[in-house]
Amino acid sequence: MAYDNPAIVISNLTDTMPSELRGSYRGSNEFILTNDDDEKFSMKTWLTKKYHSVARKKVLHKRLPITNWIRTYSKQDAVGDLVAGITVGLTVIPQALAYSGIAGLDPAYGLYGSFMGCFVYVILGSCKDVPMGPSAISSLLTFQSAGGVWQRAVLLTFLTGLIEIAFGIFGLGFLINFVSGPVSSGYTSAVSLIILSSQVKDLLGIPGSGQTFIEMWKSIIENVHHTRITDTVLGCCCIVVLLLMRLLTLRKPPSSTDQSKCQFFLNKLLWLLGTARNAIIVVITGAIAAICYQYDKSYFKLIGDIPPGLPQFQSPPFSIPDVRNETSGEIITKGETFTEMVTHLGSGLVVIPLIALLENIAVCKAFAKGKTIDSTQELLAIGTANVVNSFAQGYPGTGALSRGAVNNASGVRTPLGNLYTGILVLFALLFLTPLFFYIPKAALAAVIIAAVIFMIEVKVVKPMWRSKKTDLIPGLAAFFACLVFPLEIGILFGIGINIVFILYHAARPKIRIEYLATSARATKYLMLTPDRCLIFPSVDYVRKLVSKQGLKTQVPIVIDCSHIYGADFTAAKVIEILITDFKSRNQPLIFYNLKPSVGQVFDDVSDDFKIFYTHDSLEEEIDRKLLLT
Repeated sequence: MAYDNPAIVISNLTDTMPSELRGSYRGSNEFILTNDDDEKFSMKTWLTKKYHSVARKKVLHKRLPITNWIRTYSKQDAVGDLVAGITVGLTVIPQALAYSGIAGLDPAYGLYGSFMGCFVYVILGSCKDVPMGPSAISSLLTFQSAGGVWQRAVLLTFLTGLIEIAFGIFGLGFLINFVSGPVSSGYTSAVSLIILSSQVKDLLGIPGSGQTFIEMWKSIIENVHHTRITDTVLGCCCIVVLLLMRLLTLRKPPSSTDQSKCQFFLNKLLWLLGTARNAIIVVITGAIAAICYQYDKSYFKLIGDIPPGLPQFQSPPFSIPDVRNETSGEIITKGETFTEMVTHLGSGLVVIPLIALLENIAVCKAFAKGKTIDSTQELLAIGTANVVNSFAQGYPGTGALSRGAVNNASGVRTPLGNLYTGILVLFALLFLTPLFFYIPKAALAAVIIAAVIFMIEVKVVKPMWRSKKTDLIPGLAAFFACLVFPLEIGILFGIGINIVFILYHAARPKIRIEYLATSARATKYLMLTPDRCLIFPSVDYVRKLVSKQGLKTQVPIVIDCSHIYGADFTAAKVIEILITDFKSRNQPLIFYNLKPSVGQVFDDVSDDFKIFYTHDSLEEEIDRKLLLT
């Protein structure tokens, strides 16, 4: 590095150096630093160390978001997080009990998967509004992948977490971009109907089975004559009350401005009642069921015993042992090896991490207010949360939009709100599990139905029809495929249809055709303007169109390359054929406004290409070509 005035450079640098460093100019434009121990080193060495120090701090703040907000944490933040954490906890507990039924697991596993992830997200999470825990979609995917076997579900949590971490490390968060809005809407709507259908059996108090929408309703129709009137009446009443209480949350969260204290507290109370409606319904119906249980134990179907206390913290099961008869020693249920377990999980190992990220990012975007979302950090956060969850026997979880809305409306300030939610779940596990015995299954079914019915995205159909009708095709394809086939196949089918549309549009670029004339000699020519790059799917289509227009008009053809920002070898070979055709019939062909990088690709393949493109005046080039021909 050369210095015009070493004295000025030394003065400027020493102003920004630590006090223990001294600078001196040694001649030959060499600047030497000396510390208090008279150890000398070059400016390059000092700048390198300083750069690495800054880089390490930047990476630390990016990958441990808690180091950003904890430095400015205030009392107002603490109050907001406490209120939001407790409010979300009152939503999480009944949802966890209900969602575990969707996953085909005992209610305890829903609670096991609802606290460790919260603690991890406090440290690694980058979005204040995300509350970690099981969601309706992840529960259904877990059921379809693990088949209701808790060992498979816990292993699925562990492997899902590892895959999410790997996606984060390798920056594969962009994969969710392949799930378009229509496909996501179709998938979400289908999942909502499947979840709703899975709860009808508990609502009616009848046995049921099946994994797909058709299988579930076939089972319901076969067993509908076993309907229990008490469970049905209780469940339907709970749905009506939940929907009415939901209206209280549709109001804007109360503010103390322009209200009397009495009005403010009344509005606040009504809003809290609406927000905690699931917990209120579960408590009331549990009390009713407990009273009825004293007189008739078969009055309602109850969720039954939940093991009290915390789960046993241990490594996830990597195999399932054989279940043998205690007396004869005969194998009742054959176990599974690790390979067999992974084979059974199948494509869920890829689909569940992607859908988990999709759900999580949806929560972040809903309340981001224009801020950028770090999908890599979110993958690392939910991945680590799931890995830790697997050691507490939880099943896969992520952020859920319904809980995120409660979190945001409750005034959450930082991810620390997850801490209080996790503590509340721990409190429930330690002290409330005996009371959970009396919760009716019909009430939990009502909680799920009242929640997922609003996930059916009917409202997007009309705007989609108005804006671009073809977008309905991949959306409807994903919707019906998810209803008929397992979910992972359904969403992959929707994505596949979407990719086919993308490839079709890539292979059929729009080309504007204009008949123009030069101002000097009024020479007519044809201007063709493709709207995108020339690559192998589209170049043959463009060649045929240009050749057709050339033969039809017999006038000079000008290809405006303003929008052609890239080309490949296949395109260059086809352009060579096009040039040969025009050259054989002495018809002028001009490539106009061609980018040098694209021209280089064509020029490396065809020796004659240089004489066919220009950056000069188009009209002069046309006249010159006509004179040559």
